[in-house]
Amino acid sequence: MRQTTALLSLILLATTSCTHGSNRQEAPVSPSVTDLAERSRALAKRVIIADGHVDVPYRLVEKLGPEGEPTEDISQRTAGGDFDYPRAVEGGLDVPFMSIYIPADLQAKPGASKALADSLIDMMEKIARKSPEKFAMAHSVEEARRNTQDGKVSFALGIENGSAIEDSLENVKHFHKRGVRYITLTHSKDNQISDASFNTGKRTWNGLSPFGRQVVAEMNRVGIMVDVSHLSDDAIRQAVEVSQVPVIASHSSCRYFTPGFERNISDELIRVVAAKGGVVMINFGSGFLSQAANTYELELRKAMMAFVQERGVARDGAEVQAFVESYMREHPVPFARVEDVADHIDHVVKLVGIDHVGLGSDFDGVGPSLPIGLKDVSQYPNLFRVLLERGYSEADIEKVASGNVFRVWQRVESHATGR
Repeated sequence: MRQTTALLSLILLATTSCTHGSNRQEAPVSPSVTDLAERSRALAKRVIIADGHVDVPYRLVEKLGPEGEPTEDISQRTAGGDFDYPRAVEGGLDVPFMSIYIPADLQAKPGASKALADSLIDMMEKIARKSPEKFAMAHSVEEARRNTQDGKVSFALGIENGSAIEDSLENVKHFHKRGVRYITLTHSKDNQISDASFNTGKRTWNGLSPFGRQVVAEMNRVGIMVDVSHLSDDAIRQAVEVSQVPVIASHSSCRYFTPGFERNISDELIRVVAAKGGVVMINFGSGFLSQAANTYELELRKAMMAFVQERGVARDGAEVQAFVESYMREHPVPFARVEDVADHIDHVVKLVGIDHVGLGSDFDGVGPSLPIGLKDVSQYPNLFRVLLERGYSEADIEKVASGNVFRVWQRVESHATGR
C-alpha cells in the first residue's frame, strides 16, 4: 500500500464497511502567531517525538534497484515520500516506529510472510549501519532515549500484520530477538490470529482465534506490545482482556468523527484501551480524520470498481491507477487539516485523559491523503502549535509526543523481565 498506490489501497480496503481533562492548564493570553510558531519548533526539538507508525520499509522495498538495493537514500533529502533524515531533523522526529508491513495476500503462501518481515528488518538494520551518525536501532526505551541524546534518529520496529508469525509461537520470540517491539495482530483480512476491521462480512473467529490468544500471551511473556489497530471491535475487546499489560492502537483515529468506519476506534473501545493503561495513537490520513474525506474515498472506490467492471482490468493495474489519478484531478480530495488531528487528540483527552493518546501518523502509508499542515515528518511543529493554541501545556504535549507510548513500552518490558 505504499506511497504511489497508498490511497488506491485504502480505497480498496474501505469497501468494507471539545473540552479537555482536568490536568490541562488554562489557555495563555493570546500570544502572537509568530511566538507560538517559534515555541512549537523549539518544543519539537526539546521533547522526544515517537511516531507509532511510519511506512518507510515497504516504500523502499517497492522501489528496489536491479541489485536489490533501495533506489532512495533516506539518509539524504528525497524527492518523494514523507520521511527522510533531513526532514525528520527539521520536524524533531526522534523515534519513528518503522512498519514491517506484510500484505494480507501473502497469508496464502506458507513462509512468505515471515521471510518478508525478516528481509524488511534486514534492510532497516543495513540502513542504520550505513549511516551510523544519523540512524540507530532502538530495542528499548532506554536505547531510544540514548540515541536521541546522541543526535540520532532511532528505528524502532513494529510488524504490521501478525501473519508474519505464521503458525508458530516460536516466531514471536524470534521477532523479539530481531528487535520488533509491537505487532499489529492482523491487517486488511482475517488471519490465523484475529478478525480484521475491514473484513465486515462473516467473521472467521468472532474476535481472536484460540491461537491468537496464545500469541497475545506470548507477546506479553517476551516483551512485545500488542497493537490493536486494524482489528475488529470484538478482537480489540478480547485482546485487551487477554493481555496482562496495556495495549496500543499504533495508528487509529476516532470513529466519533467517521461513523461506520470500523478501522477507526469507537468511544467505547477507547475507554476499554485506556482502562488497561493503553494508548490510542492518532492516524493522520484525511479519510481517518474527517467524514468528508472518508466519504470521498468511498465514492472514489465506487467509481473505480465501475471502471474495473467496464474495462475488465485488474484492480491493482496501471490502467486503474491512471483512472484514480484522473478522478482525483477532476474531483479534488477534501483534505483534512492539522486542526482535525488536534480535534481527535482533544476527543481522546476528553474521554479518558491526557495519558492515553499519542501520534501514529501512517506517513508513507496513506499517500496523498495527508492533511494540510502535516504533509511529511518536517511538520510536527504545526500540530504542536495548534495544541499550544488550545491550551495544552508543554508537559501535556510531551506525553502525546512520546511519554505515553514510552510508558506502555516500559511497562511491557518490565512485565517480561519481571522487574
